[in-house]
Amino acid sequence: MVPERESATRERPAGATAAGRPRVRLDQPRPPRRRLLPEWDPEAFGRLSEKIARFLGTGRFIVWMTVVIIVWVLWNIAAPRHLRFDEYPFIFLTLMLSLQASYAAPLILLAQNRQDDRDRVNLEQDRKQNERSIADTEYLTREVAALRTGLGEVATRDWIRSELQDLVKELEEHRRHDGQAGHVVFPAERTERPPGRDTDDR
Repeated sequence: MVPERESATRERPAGATAAGRPRVRLDQPRPPRRRLLPEWDPEAFGRLSEKIARFLGTGRFIVWMTVVIIVWVLWNIAAPRHLRFDEYPFIFLTLMLSLQASYAAPLILLAQNRQDDRDRVNLEQDRKQNERSIADTEYLTREVAALRTGLGEVATRDWIRSELQDLVKELEEHRRHDGQAGHVVFPAERTERPPGRDTDDR
């Protein structure tokens, strides 16, 4: 049984998998596929369409198109018959104008779509910025409210000064009252302390 398995593994080609397909190397890029349609850069094509749409929306384009149509019509009316290339119903001129309109409309729509995409991205960024600003404003409002609450409980300089003045007045009143009764408020004034010893050591 073992020799048969070894022979089967030796007969399998080295470059094929169990399904019979060649192995794909993951460390190398795939070769580019051949396409029948021509390739182009969508971003470059979009920028070109925007330039064309901007030019079509200017007065310069209208003036140049008007000049070309007038020259075209005058040439095909006043020029000698053998030099005219578009006779009176001006079918070729109509064809050129319809061709120009058929290309101008999709280019303008493409430029508008790109502008709409940019506007959508800008609106999304503005919305996120507004949300961040609102969150920051709410946070600062809460902080200011907390500071106001904390300041209401903090002892100010005027309050401490008024409390000290009240204490001084109370001490002066006690001293006056005790002086009239013959008592001394502080025990240090009652007896002189011996040098080098406290009154508590007696």
